[in-house]
Amino acid sequence: MSMHKRSRVIKRSLAVLLLCMLNAGIAAQGTLRLGQPVSEADLEDWDLIVMPDGTGLPEGAGNALLGRGVYEQQCASCHGLSGQGMAGVPALVGENNAAGEPLVRAVGNYWPSASTLFDYVRRAMPPTAPKSLSSQQVYQVVAYVLFLNDIISEEFELTHNNLSTIEMPNRDGFVDHSQVQ
Repeated sequence: MSMHKRSRVIKRSLAVLLLCMLNAGIAAQGTLRLGQPVSEADLEDWDLIVMPDGTGLPEGAGNALLGRGVYEQQCASCHGLSGQGMAGVPALVGENNAAGEPLVRAVGNYWPSASTLFDYVRRAMPPTAPKSLSSQQVYQVVAYVLFLNDIISEEFELTHNNLSTIEMPNRDGFVDHSQVQ
């Protein structure tokens, strides 16, 4: 028997053995025990989606002046002090590259809306403690990142009322598939 064929026979045998063990365990217990039901209260903390039009934004405000400190404490160790990125971590600030060069995707030249940037930062950052930033801190960090990309001024007060009105440079760079016929 060839080595390849022997390997396939062993894998199949192990799969059959695993299924038999699983069935025996279920039969012995009489029921699967996969966890407990999730309550509505448990889901509240996970329902944090912000839409491109700003639907779902929490109340709050912040500017880049305040955001600099939060960014330096929570973001700079991965993204660099000026958003240039670090080894294996994407840059937050990038230029539009010359024709023929690959684009370094960053906030200013890639993200189509500021509200989806807010959504991402709120749910996923910092990666060691996702969802640990307050809404106020997220507004401040987003304002700082937008400032680093020359999209808003350092003093501009980013709020739940105006975040979705920020015109991102790449706002027309994506296709809205709900509008395609």
